Amino acid sequence: MAKKAEASVEDRLRALYDLQLIDSRVDEIRNLRGELPLEVQDLEDEVEGLNTRLEKLSTNLELIDDQIKGKKNLIEEAKALIKKYSEQQKNVRNNREYNSLTKEVEFQELEIQLAEKHIKEFKVQIDQKKEVISETKSKLKDRQTHLKHKRGELNEILAETQKEEDALLKKSEDFQKKLDDRLVNAYLRIRNNVKNGLAVVPIERGASGGSFFTIPPQIQVEIASRKKVITDEHSGRILVDAELAEEEKDKMEKMFAKLS
Repeated sequence: MAKKAEASVEDRLRALYDLQLIDSRVDEIRNLRGELPLEVQDLEDEVEGLNTRLEKLSTNLELIDDQIKGKKNLIEEAKALIKKYSEQQKNVRNNREYNSLTKEVEFQELEIQLAEKHIKEFKVQIDQKKEVISETKSKLKDRQTHLKHKRGELNEILAETQKEEDALLKKSEDFQKKLDDRLVNAYLRIRNNVKNGLAVVPIERGASGGSFFTIPPQIQVEIASRKKVITDEHSGRILVDAELAEEEKDKMEKMFAKLS
């Protein structure tokens, strides 16, 4: 903590602007990837969903097959009972027994008709589900091909940039350690509140970078003196003079060249 207190305002301004240049470079790398990571994640989720749907459809087909087998067994049992009752009718002693057996035969015949009707309905369901399975498999194949292509794009970009990004993130941490917590927190707060992530900007043509509001001459002189940390009253960004900014850019570009 003692080293941080001893650092001059100019040293802190340079460290702040270096930190901004590093974080902006990380932003550029991540923008290069664009929406690819999200696209890959969405495609992975879609492929997983389609695989789950296929599993459920296959399970449903197995259940329907089991139901068909059950109905066929019922038909065979009913036919066996019809044969049994028909044989018993030959040996009845009165009309009451005969009529009772006739009703049993009729009931089994109705059971057979109902089972056959259900089998036909199950077969229609099977045809419908097979059609859905075919469409789902086709869509899954298309999504898997697209996912493979997008993963290839992402992996290619990651291979080119991941090492540099990791090194830059480490540098960002190192530069934050050079500053006191109050300045780091202020920097991070401003950075999170602006669209382009620029929390520290140089004066360009009399105005703060990225702003159309002119900085009063007296304030410009104070900024150039590097005696205190000054923020833009309109955007809230921390301001540095153009000369300091140019010096730090040259220095950091050499560092970026070594990391890339």
